[in-house]
Amino acid sequence: MPIAPGLSTIREAQALLRNYLDVTPVVQARSLARAGAEAWLKIETGLPTGSFKPRGALFGLACALKRQRVEEVTACSTGNHGAAVAFAAKILGVRATIFLPENPNRVKRKKIEDLGARIVMTGSVDLVDAARHVVEYSTRPGVYFLNDSTDPDLPAGPGTIGLELLEQTPDVTSVYVPMGDTALIRGIGAAFKQVRPSVRIIGVQAERAPSYVLSWRENKPVQTDSCDTCADGLATRMPDAQNVAAIRQVVDDVVLVSEQEMIDAVRRLYRDEGVLAEPSGAATTAAWLHQPAVSGHAILLVTGGNLSDAVREQAAI
Repeated sequence: MPIAPGLSTIREAQALLRNYLDVTPVVQARSLARAGAEAWLKIETGLPTGSFKPRGALFGLACALKRQRVEEVTACSTGNHGAAVAFAAKILGVRATIFLPENPNRVKRKKIEDLGARIVMTGSVDLVDAARHVVEYSTRPGVYFLNDSTDPDLPAGPGTIGLELLEQTPDVTSVYVPMGDTALIRGIGAAFKQVRPSVRIIGVQAERAPSYVLSWRENKPVQTDSCDTCADGLATRMPDAQNVAAIRQVVDDVVLVSEQEMIDAVRRLYRDEGVLAEPSGAATTAAWLHQPAVSGHAILLVTGGNLSDAVREQAAI
């Protein structure tokens, strides 16, 4: 099975995204240094909507618009992908309807509203009910469902992070990547494995939402009964078989982190490095701090900074 997305597609995404998004910074995290190892943060929180997600939403929607008539784009999201699709829709001139679970992150919901998208809240705290409703709604003519988990074009967008890192940090030896629906790690992993395969790609999930870690370990989709975690960006419980096959190609190791480890990492990034990260964005730092020491030059992705009020209170920031 060839690695997807291909390098030429990731470079195509990079050329498109240069028109809308700045290259995000890489900064050394001196407080996270360990014996024989340096930690650097790739900070995506300065992008529009406060996460890495506009990379994939913009490229995915732009590709769809080339192929077909799209009058309205839909998404199903815990927040960050929904905001990114709302942003992409506004930039590219189509309507957006975003399906959210009940009681979503208030900060993320407001960003979606402020971008002019229509919001539909439905079902449980995870995305199962919202996903069913968005699929039904998206059968209408002119409506395109930009599925963060299965869209064939979208992963090339976050794959551009890999190309940026290869230019910014030529000495990189490992990259720690949060794993939610896996579009991010599939894109970054594909970029590295096609340009510098020696770099280790390490996926990080929450202990309370471990579906893709379990699937990676068993080489088959493993569903979980729930995904109740403070890291809503990692809250997946029904893995896609093709995504499992893809991460088996490009991911070298996987790590689970606890709720408290992520909250502690949120606090530490804020207090010691001046970086505001939501739990899914701080998960890589949690993994770095609680795994055996590794040598070399590690990149920890900080993928989003949209903290809920509850997380702010827990982390005391």
